[in-house]
Amino acid sequence: MNTLSEEPLRLKRRGEDGNKMITVRIKEDTLAELDRIASITNYSRNELINIILKYGIQNIVIE
Repeated sequence: MNTLSEEPLRLKRRGEDGNKMITVRIKEDTLAELDRIASITNYSRNELINIILKYGIQNIVIE
């Protein structure tokens, strides 16, 4: 009895999920505050940064 599926295992290459990895310099006090907020809200640092960036981009006023 063959229990293996005939369907191949399909994997996407890492990074093809619409996200790009970048490096950013952040002041230590800003990072500490992000970590504090992350621990209170149970969001990861990454999730929190993305939420804040999206909000900032959507609400920026350029004069």
